[in-house]
Amino acid sequence: MKRIILMAAAAMTAATFTLAQTKRSDDFRAKYELKEVVVMSRHNIRSPLTSGGAAYMRVTPHEWFKWSSPSSQLSLRGGVLETEMGQFFRKWVVDEGLLPDNYRPEGDEVLFYANSRQRTFATAKYFSAGFLPFANVEITHKLAEDKMDPVFTPKFTKMNDAYRQQVLSEMQALHGGPQAWMQSMQPTLTLMEQVLDMAESPAAQQGDTLHFRYDDVQFKIENGDEPRMTGGYTLANSVADAMVLQCYESESMSVFGHELTTEQWRAIGAVKAVYDGLLFTTHAAAVNLAYPLVSRIREELNQSNRKFMFLCGHDSNLASIGAALRFNYPETANALELHTPIGSKLVFEKWSDGNEEYVAINLVYAALSQLQGRTLLSTDVPPMVLPVTVEGLTANEDGLYRLADIDARFAEAMAEYDAIEDVTTSVGAAARIVPIGEGRSYTLNGTPATDATRGMVIENNKKVMRE
Repeated sequence: MKRIILMAAAAMTAATFTLAQTKRSDDFRAKYELKEVVVMSRHNIRSPLTSGGAAYMRVTPHEWFKWSSPSSQLSLRGGVLETEMGQFFRKWVVDEGLLPDNYRPEGDEVLFYANSRQRTFATAKYFSAGFLPFANVEITHKLAEDKMDPVFTPKFTKMNDAYRQQVLSEMQALHGGPQAWMQSMQPTLTLMEQVLDMAESPAAQQGDTLHFRYDDVQFKIENGDEPRMTGGYTLANSVADAMVLQCYESESMSVFGHELTTEQWRAIGAVKAVYDGLLFTTHAAAVNLAYPLVSRIREELNQSNRKFMFLCGHDSNLASIGAALRFNYPETANALELHTPIGSKLVFEKWSDGNEEYVAINLVYAALSQLQGRTLLSTDVPPMVLPVTVEGLTANEDGLYRLADIDARFAEAMAEYDAIEDVTTSVGAAARIVPIGEGRSYTLNGTPATDATRGMVIENNKKVMRE
Protein backbone atom coordinates (compact mmCIF):
# COMPACT_ATOMS: atom_id res chain seq x y z
CA MET A 1 0.00 0.00 0.00
CA LYS A 2 2.80 2.44 0.89
CA ARG A 3 4.46 1.85 -2.49
CA ILE A 4 1.16 2.56 -4.26
CA ILE A 5 0.71 5.81 -2.33
CA LEU A 6 4.26 6.90 -3.16
CA MET A 7 3.76 6.12 -6.85
CA ALA A 8 0.48 8.01 -6.93
CA ALA A 9 2.09 11.01 -5.26
CA ALA A 10 4.97 10.91 -7.73
CA ALA A 11 2.58 10.81 -10.66
CA MET A 12 0.58 13.77 -9.36
CA THR A 13 3.68 15.88 -8.74
CA ALA A 14 5.25 14.86 -12.04
CA ALA A 15 2.13 15.98 -13.86
CA THR A 16 2.53 19.39 -12.26
CA PHE A 17 6.22 19.94 -12.93
CA THR A 18 6.80 18.28 -16.29
CA LEU A 19 4.80 20.90 -18.17
CA ALA A 20 8.13 22.69 -18.52
CA GLN A 21 9.66 19.96 -20.69
CA THR A 22 7.37 17.17 -21.82
CA LYS A 23 4.02 18.87 -22.34
CA ARG A 24 4.82 21.81 -24.56
CA SER A 25 1.67 23.26 -26.05
CA ASP A 26 0.94 23.32 -29.76
CA ASP A 27 1.17 27.11 -29.64
CA PHE A 28 4.64 26.84 -28.08
CA ARG A 29 5.80 24.40 -30.73
CA ALA A 30 4.42 26.60 -33.48
CA LYS A 31 6.42 29.51 -32.09
CA TYR A 32 9.74 27.82 -31.21
CA GLU A 33 12.02 25.13 -32.64
CA LEU A 34 14.29 23.03 -30.43
CA LYS A 35 17.87 23.46 -31.69
CA GLU A 36 20.06 21.73 -29.10
CA VAL A 37 20.02 20.02 -25.70
CA VAL A 38 22.96 20.09 -23.26
CA VAL A 39 22.72 17.70 -20.30
CA MET A 40 25.00 17.92 -17.25
CA SER A 41 24.34 14.68 -15.38
CA ARG A 42 25.16 13.26 -11.99
CA HIS A 43 25.98 9.54 -12.08
CA ASN A 44 23.27 7.09 -11.11
CA ILE A 45 23.11 4.75 -8.07
CA ARG A 46 26.52 3.53 -6.93
CA SER A 47 27.80 1.49 -4.03
CA PRO A 48 29.26 3.45 -1.10
CA LEU A 49 32.63 5.07 -1.73
CA THR A 50 34.58 2.78 0.60
CA SER A 51 34.13 -0.92 1.32
CA GLY A 52 35.55 -3.54 3.72
CA GLY A 53 36.57 -2.05 7.06
CA ALA A 54 35.26 1.38 6.09
CA ALA A 55 34.23 3.82 8.80
CA TYR A 56 30.55 3.76 7.81
CA MET A 57 30.50 -0.02 8.30
CA ARG A 58 31.96 0.21 11.82
CA VAL A 59 29.24 2.45 13.29
CA THR A 60 26.58 -0.28 13.34
CA PRO A 61 26.50 -3.91 14.48
CA HIS A 62 24.18 -4.68 11.56
CA GLU A 63 25.13 -5.83 8.08
CA TRP A 64 24.76 -3.34 5.26
CA PHE A 65 23.08 -4.13 1.95
CA LYS A 66 24.91 -6.58 -0.31
CA TRP A 67 25.86 -4.34 -3.20
CA SER A 68 25.88 -5.54 -6.80
CA SER A 69 29.06 -3.59 -7.62
CA PRO A 70 32.46 -2.97 -6.03
CA SER A 71 33.04 0.11 -3.92
CA SER A 72 32.15 3.44 -5.63
CA GLN A 73 31.03 1.81 -8.89
CA LEU A 74 27.65 2.03 -10.61
CA SER A 75 25.27 -0.63 -9.34
CA LEU A 76 23.27 -2.93 -11.61
CA ARG A 77 20.13 -1.00 -10.65
CA GLY A 78 21.91 2.24 -11.51
CA GLY A 79 22.64 0.93 -14.99
CA VAL A 80 19.03 -0.14 -15.56
CA LEU A 81 17.70 3.19 -14.30
CA GLU A 82 20.05 5.20 -16.50
CA THR A 83 19.04 3.21 -19.57
CA GLU A 84 15.40 4.02 -18.78
CA MET A 85 16.28 7.71 -18.41
CA GLY A 86 18.02 7.59 -21.79
CA GLN A 87 14.85 6.14 -23.32
CA PHE A 88 12.80 8.99 -21.87
CA PHE A 89 15.13 11.58 -23.42
CA ARG A 90 15.02 9.68 -26.70
CA LYS A 91 11.21 9.84 -26.81
CA TRP A 92 11.24 13.51 -25.84
CA VAL A 93 13.75 14.75 -28.47
CA VAL A 94 12.02 12.66 -31.17
CA ASP A 95 8.64 14.18 -30.24
CA GLU A 96 10.20 17.65 -30.40
CA GLY A 97 11.70 16.97 -33.83
CA LEU A 98 15.31 17.45 -32.73
CA LEU A 99 16.38 13.95 -33.83
CA PRO A 100 14.68 11.20 -35.85
CA ASP A 101 13.84 7.91 -34.19
CA ASN A 102 16.67 5.34 -34.27
CA TYR A 103 19.06 8.15 -35.15
CA ARG A 104 22.65 7.40 -36.08
CA PRO A 105 24.85 10.43 -35.26
CA GLU A 106 26.50 12.22 -38.14
CA GLY A 107 29.71 14.18 -37.69
CA ASP A 108 29.77 16.11 -34.43
CA GLU A 109 26.00 16.41 -33.92
CA VAL A 110 26.11 14.27 -30.76
CA LEU A 111 28.81 14.19 -28.11
CA PHE A 112 29.09 12.19 -24.88
CA TYR A 113 31.82 13.22 -22.45
CA ALA A 114 32.22 11.66 -18.99
CA ASN A 115 34.63 11.79 -16.11
CA SER A 116 36.87 8.73 -16.16
CA ARG A 117 35.48 7.28 -12.92
CA GLN A 118 33.73 3.97 -13.55
CA ARG A 119 30.40 5.24 -12.20
CA THR A 120 30.36 8.30 -14.46
CA PHE A 121 31.57 6.54 -17.59
CA ALA A 122 29.13 3.67 -17.07
CA THR A 123 26.26 6.11 -16.45
CA ALA A 124 26.97 7.81 -19.78
CA LYS A 125 27.22 4.43 -21.53
CA TYR A 126 23.91 3.15 -20.17
CA PHE A 127 22.19 6.47 -20.97
CA SER A 128 23.50 6.31 -24.54
CA ALA A 129 22.13 2.77 -24.93
CA GLY A 130 18.64 3.99 -24.12
CA PHE A 131 19.00 7.27 -25.98
CA LEU A 132 20.53 5.98 -29.24
CA PRO A 133 19.89 2.22 -29.32
CA PHE A 134 20.72 1.99 -33.05
CA ALA A 135 24.17 3.55 -32.62
CA ASN A 136 27.30 2.40 -30.84
CA VAL A 137 28.04 5.74 -29.21
CA GLU A 138 31.61 6.46 -28.18
CA ILE A 139 31.91 7.90 -24.67
CA THR A 140 34.72 10.42 -24.62
CA HIS A 141 36.90 10.20 -21.52
CA LYS A 142 40.44 11.40 -21.17
CA LEU A 143 42.16 9.34 -18.49
CA ALA A 144 42.62 5.76 -17.37
CA GLU A 145 39.76 4.02 -15.59
CA ASP A 146 38.82 5.55 -12.22
CA LYS A 147 41.09 8.56 -12.60
CA MET A 148 39.62 12.04 -12.06
CA ASP A 149 39.49 14.21 -15.17
CA PRO A 150 40.45 17.79 -14.16
CA VAL A 151 37.40 19.11 -16.03
CA PHE A 152 35.15 17.26 -13.57
CA THR A 153 37.37 17.71 -10.49
CA PRO A 154 36.01 20.58 -8.36
CA LYS A 155 39.41 21.83 -7.25
CA PHE A 156 40.88 25.27 -6.76
CA THR A 157 43.20 26.30 -9.59
CA LYS A 158 43.90 29.81 -8.25
CA MET A 159 44.51 30.97 -4.70
CA ASN A 160 45.61 33.92 -2.61
CA ASP A 161 45.15 34.82 1.04
CA ALA A 162 42.41 37.40 0.48
CA TYR A 163 40.48 35.04 -1.79
CA ARG A 164 40.73 32.20 0.74
CA GLN A 165 39.33 34.49 3.41
CA GLN A 166 36.48 35.47 1.08
CA VAL A 167 35.56 31.80 0.66
CA LEU A 168 35.68 31.25 4.40
CA SER A 169 33.59 34.37 5.03
CA GLU A 170 30.92 33.13 2.64
CA MET A 171 30.94 29.78 4.45
CA GLN A 172 30.28 31.64 7.68
CA ALA A 173 27.32 33.39 6.05
CA LEU A 174 25.64 30.12 5.00
CA HIS A 175 22.76 29.43 7.39
CA GLY A 176 24.51 31.04 10.35
CA GLY A 177 27.89 29.44 9.79
CA PRO A 178 29.19 25.85 9.67
CA GLN A 179 28.68 25.06 13.36
CA ALA A 180 25.14 26.41 13.45
CA TRP A 181 24.19 24.69 10.20
CA MET A 182 25.63 21.36 11.31
CA GLN A 183 24.05 21.76 14.74
CA SER A 184 20.66 22.09 13.04
CA MET A 185 21.18 18.47 12.00
CA GLN A 186 21.47 17.27 15.62
CA PRO A 187 17.96 15.69 15.79
CA THR A 188 18.72 13.79 12.59
CA LEU A 189 22.16 12.73 13.81
CA THR A 190 20.52 11.38 16.97
CA LEU A 191 17.96 9.53 14.83
CA MET A 192 20.78 8.01 12.79
CA GLU A 193 22.58 6.86 15.94
CA GLN A 194 19.40 5.13 17.13
CA VAL A 195 18.65 3.51 13.78
CA LEU A 196 22.22 2.27 13.46
CA ASP A 197 22.27 1.02 17.08
CA MET A 198 25.54 2.92 17.21
CA ALA A 199 26.05 2.27 20.93
CA GLU A 200 26.45 -1.44 20.12
CA SER A 201 28.70 -0.92 17.10
CA PRO A 202 32.33 -2.04 16.74
CA ALA A 203 33.35 1.63 16.81
CA ALA A 204 31.64 2.12 20.17
CA GLN A 205 32.92 -1.14 21.63
CA GLN A 206 36.47 -0.19 20.75
CA GLY A 207 36.10 3.28 22.25
CA ASP A 208 36.39 4.97 18.86
CA THR A 209 33.16 6.93 18.70
CA LEU A 210 29.73 6.86 20.33
CA HIS A 211 28.15 9.83 18.57
CA PHE A 212 28.31 11.83 15.36
CA ARG A 213 30.31 14.94 16.23
CA TYR A 214 30.78 18.28 14.53
CA ASP A 215 32.68 20.25 17.19
CA ASP A 216 36.06 19.49 15.61
CA VAL A 217 35.35 20.42 12.00
CA GLN A 218 38.00 22.27 9.99
CA PHE A 219 38.26 23.16 6.32
CA LYS A 220 41.12 22.90 3.88
CA ILE A 221 41.06 25.62 1.22
CA GLU A 222 44.20 25.34 -0.88
CA ASN A 223 45.32 25.65 -4.48
CA GLY A 224 45.43 22.43 -6.48
CA ASP A 225 42.98 20.59 -4.25
CA GLU A 226 39.27 20.19 -3.70
CA PRO A 227 37.76 21.99 -0.70
CA ARG A 228 37.95 19.51 2.13
CA MET A 229 36.40 19.05 5.54
CA THR A 230 38.03 17.21 8.41
CA GLY A 231 36.45 16.16 11.68
CA GLY A 232 33.49 14.19 12.91
CA TYR A 233 30.89 15.52 10.48
CA THR A 234 32.65 13.77 7.60
CA LEU A 235 31.66 10.45 9.20
CA ALA A 236 28.03 11.56 9.49
CA ASN A 237 28.11 12.55 5.81
CA SER A 238 29.49 9.21 4.61
CA VAL A 239 27.01 7.25 6.74
CA ALA A 240 24.05 9.34 5.55
CA ASP A 241 25.22 8.82 1.96
CA ALA A 242 25.39 5.04 2.44
CA MET A 243 21.96 4.94 4.12
CA VAL A 244 20.25 6.87 1.32
CA LEU A 245 21.89 4.73 -1.37
CA GLN A 246 20.81 1.59 0.48
CA CYS A 247 17.24 2.90 0.60
CA TYR A 248 17.25 3.34 -3.17
CA GLU A 249 18.92 0.03 -3.91
CA SER A 250 17.02 -2.16 -1.46
CA GLU A 251 13.52 -0.98 -2.49
CA SER A 252 12.77 -0.51 1.20
CA MET A 253 12.00 2.46 3.45
CA SER A 254 13.16 0.33 6.38
CA VAL A 255 16.76 0.22 7.55
CA PHE A 256 18.19 -2.19 10.14
CA GLY A 257 14.70 -3.03 11.35
CA HIS A 258 13.52 0.60 11.61
CA GLU A 259 10.74 1.80 9.30
CA LEU A 260 11.37 5.46 8.51
CA THR A 261 9.03 8.02 7.00
CA THR A 262 9.86 9.89 3.81
CA GLU A 263 10.37 13.02 5.93
CA GLN A 264 12.92 11.20 8.10
CA TRP A 265 14.73 9.94 5.02
CA ARG A 266 14.83 13.47 3.57
CA ALA A 267 16.29 14.68 6.86
CA ILE A 268 19.05 12.06 6.51
CA GLY A 269 19.60 13.26 2.95
CA ALA A 270 19.91 16.79 4.32
CA VAL A 271 22.98 15.75 6.35
CA LYS A 272 24.85 15.35 3.06
CA ALA A 273 23.29 18.55 1.70
CA VAL A 274 24.94 20.50 4.54
CA TYR A 275 28.30 18.87 3.81
CA ASP A 276 28.10 19.57 0.06
CA GLY A 277 26.64 23.02 0.63
CA LEU A 278 29.55 24.16 2.79
CA LEU A 279 32.20 22.82 0.43
CA PHE A 280 30.76 23.57 -2.99
CA THR A 281 28.02 26.21 -2.95
CA THR A 282 29.62 29.45 -1.82
CA HIS A 283 29.75 31.66 -4.90
CA ALA A 284 33.37 32.64 -4.33
CA ALA A 285 34.50 29.01 -4.27
CA ALA A 286 32.18 27.88 -7.06
CA VAL A 287 33.47 30.27 -9.74
CA ASN A 288 36.87 28.62 -9.20
CA LEU A 289 35.75 25.01 -8.73
CA ALA A 290 33.29 24.94 -11.64
CA TYR A 291 35.26 27.01 -14.15
CA PRO A 292 36.16 24.13 -16.54
CA LEU A 293 32.55 22.94 -16.79
CA VAL A 294 31.08 26.44 -16.90
CA SER A 295 33.32 27.29 -19.85
CA ARG A 296 32.58 23.93 -21.52
CA ILE A 297 28.81 24.31 -21.24
CA ARG A 298 29.00 27.91 -22.47
CA GLU A 299 30.94 26.70 -25.50
CA GLU A 300 28.28 24.08 -26.19
CA LEU A 301 25.38 26.56 -25.98
CA ASN A 302 27.10 28.64 -28.65
CA GLN A 303 27.60 25.69 -30.98
CA SER A 304 25.71 25.78 -34.27
CA ASN A 305 26.32 22.21 -35.42
CA ARG A 306 25.67 20.29 -32.18
CA LYS A 307 22.25 18.79 -31.44
CA PHE A 308 22.88 16.89 -28.21
CA MET A 309 25.64 16.98 -25.61
CA PHE A 310 25.81 14.73 -22.53
CA LEU A 311 28.30 15.46 -19.74
CA CYS A 312 28.50 13.09 -16.77
CA GLY A 313 30.10 13.93 -13.45
CA HIS A 314 29.09 14.26 -9.83
CA ASP A 315 26.72 16.07 -7.46
CA SER A 316 29.61 18.39 -6.55
CA ASN A 317 29.69 19.45 -10.21
CA LEU A 318 25.97 20.26 -10.25
CA ALA A 319 26.26 22.12 -6.95
CA SER A 320 29.23 24.25 -7.96
CA ILE A 321 27.88 25.02 -11.44
CA GLY A 322 24.64 26.24 -9.92
CA ALA A 323 26.43 28.38 -7.34
CA ALA A 324 28.85 29.86 -9.89
CA LEU A 325 26.02 30.89 -12.24
CA ARG A 326 23.66 31.93 -9.42
CA PHE A 327 21.06 29.35 -10.39
CA ASN A 328 18.28 28.68 -7.91
CA TYR A 329 17.81 24.93 -7.75
CA PRO A 330 14.29 24.07 -6.56
CA GLU A 331 13.84 21.95 -3.47
CA THR A 332 13.03 18.50 -4.76
CA ALA A 333 9.77 16.62 -4.49
CA ASN A 334 9.52 12.83 -4.32
CA ALA A 335 13.23 12.48 -3.61
CA LEU A 336 15.41 11.84 -0.58
CA GLU A 337 18.08 14.35 -1.60
CA LEU A 338 17.08 17.99 -1.44
CA HIS A 339 18.66 19.58 -4.52
CA THR A 340 20.67 17.24 -6.78
CA PRO A 341 19.26 13.70 -6.41
CA ILE A 342 21.07 10.61 -7.57
CA GLY A 343 21.13 10.47 -11.38
CA SER A 344 19.79 14.03 -11.70
CA LYS A 345 20.40 16.09 -14.80
CA LEU A 346 20.78 19.84 -15.27
CA VAL A 347 19.21 20.26 -18.71
CA PHE A 348 19.72 23.25 -21.01
CA GLU A 349 17.24 23.38 -23.91
CA LYS A 350 18.13 25.82 -26.68
CA TRP A 351 15.12 27.09 -28.63
CA SER A 352 14.75 29.49 -31.57
CA ASP A 353 11.79 31.55 -32.73
CA GLY A 354 13.51 32.29 -36.04
CA ASN A 355 14.84 35.64 -34.86
CA GLU A 356 16.38 34.98 -31.46
CA GLU A 357 17.58 32.04 -29.42
CA TYR A 358 16.36 31.17 -25.94
CA VAL A 359 17.21 28.72 -23.16
CA ALA A 360 15.03 26.69 -20.79
CA ILE A 361 16.79 25.22 -17.75
CA ASN A 362 15.36 22.23 -15.87
CA LEU A 363 16.40 19.76 -13.20
CA VAL A 364 15.38 16.24 -14.28
CA TYR A 365 15.51 13.20 -11.99
CA ALA A 366 13.70 9.95 -11.27
CA ALA A 367 11.22 10.07 -8.39
CA LEU A 368 11.82 7.86 -5.35
CA SER A 369 9.15 5.38 -6.42
CA GLN A 370 10.65 5.26 -9.92
CA LEU A 371 14.10 4.49 -8.51
CA GLN A 372 12.83 1.76 -6.25
CA GLY A 373 10.32 0.39 -8.77
CA ARG A 374 12.56 0.66 -11.85
CA THR A 375 9.72 2.38 -13.67
CA LEU A 376 9.78 2.41 -17.47
CA LEU A 377 9.96 6.13 -18.30
CA SER A 378 8.41 7.82 -21.29
CA THR A 379 6.80 11.15 -22.14
CA ASP A 380 3.56 9.66 -20.78
CA VAL A 381 5.28 8.39 -17.61
CA PRO A 382 7.97 11.04 -17.16
CA PRO A 383 10.56 11.57 -14.47
CA MET A 384 10.43 14.67 -12.29
CA VAL A 385 11.14 17.89 -14.21
CA LEU A 386 11.55 21.03 -12.11
CA PRO A 387 12.29 24.45 -13.61
CA VAL A 388 15.55 26.10 -12.52
CA THR A 389 15.42 29.87 -12.11
CA VAL A 390 18.31 32.28 -12.55
CA GLU A 391 18.95 34.97 -9.97
CA GLY A 392 18.60 38.43 -11.49
CA LEU A 393 17.07 37.24 -14.78
CA THR A 394 13.42 37.05 -15.76
CA ALA A 395 12.06 34.36 -18.06
CA ASN A 396 9.57 35.32 -20.76
CA GLU A 397 5.92 34.27 -20.74
CA ASP A 398 6.94 30.88 -22.16
CA GLY A 399 9.43 30.17 -19.38
CA LEU A 400 12.49 30.82 -21.55
CA TYR A 401 15.54 33.01 -20.94
CA ARG A 402 17.23 34.87 -23.76
CA LEU A 403 20.38 32.98 -24.75
CA ALA A 404 22.23 36.32 -24.81
CA ASP A 405 21.35 36.87 -21.14
CA ILE A 406 22.37 33.34 -20.14
CA ASP A 407 25.62 33.71 -22.09
CA ALA A 408 26.31 36.97 -20.26
CA ARG A 409 25.84 35.18 -16.94
CA PHE A 410 28.36 32.52 -18.00
CA ALA A 411 30.76 35.25 -19.11
CA GLU A 412 30.34 37.03 -15.77
CA ALA A 413 31.24 33.88 -13.80
CA MET A 414 34.26 33.27 -16.03
CA ALA A 415 35.40 36.88 -15.61
CA GLU A 416 35.21 36.47 -11.83
CA TYR A 417 37.50 33.48 -12.12
CA ASP A 418 39.90 35.40 -14.36
CA ALA A 419 40.05 38.19 -11.77
CA ILE A 420 41.33 35.86 -9.02
CA GLU A 421 45.02 36.57 -8.57
CA ASP A 422 47.05 33.40 -8.23
CA VAL A 423 49.95 34.05 -5.85
CA THR A 424 51.88 32.23 -3.16
CA THR A 425 49.86 32.12 0.04
CA SER A 426 50.91 32.37 3.66
CA VAL A 427 49.50 28.95 4.52
CA GLY A 428 52.55 26.71 4.74
CA ALA A 429 52.75 23.15 3.53
CA ALA A 430 52.81 21.89 7.12
CA ALA A 431 49.77 23.88 8.20
CA ARG A 432 47.32 23.85 5.34
CA ILE A 433 44.21 23.26 7.43
CA VAL A 434 42.26 26.50 7.81
CA PRO A 435 40.02 26.50 10.90
CA ILE A 436 36.53 27.96 10.87
CA GLY A 437 35.52 30.10 13.82
CA GLU A 438 38.99 30.58 15.26
CA GLY A 439 38.78 32.60 18.44
CA ARG A 440 35.26 31.40 19.24
CA SER A 441 34.32 29.24 22.20
CA TYR A 442 31.44 26.79 22.03
CA THR A 443 30.13 23.62 23.62
CA LEU A 444 30.17 20.16 22.05
CA ASN A 445 26.59 20.85 20.95
CA GLY A 446 27.78 23.83 18.95
CA THR A 447 26.20 26.49 21.18
CA PRO A 448 28.28 29.52 22.24
CA ALA A 449 30.22 29.08 25.49
CA THR A 450 30.28 31.92 28.01
CA ASP A 451 32.72 32.55 30.84
CA ALA A 452 30.34 30.66 33.12
CA THR A 453 30.23 27.53 30.96
CA ARG A 454 31.80 24.49 32.60
CA GLY A 455 32.73 21.09 31.26
CA MET A 456 34.23 20.36 27.85
CA VAL A 457 34.34 23.37 25.51
CA ILE A 458 36.10 24.17 22.26
CA GLU A 459 38.44 27.16 22.43
CA ASN A 460 40.52 28.16 19.40
CA ASN A 461 39.64 24.78 17.86
CA LYS A 462 41.04 22.85 20.83
CA LYS A 463 39.16 20.86 23.47
CA VAL A 464 39.44 22.37 26.92
CA MET A 465 37.97 20.98 30.15
CA ARG A 466 36.70 23.77 32.37
CA GLU A 467 36.45 22.80 36.03
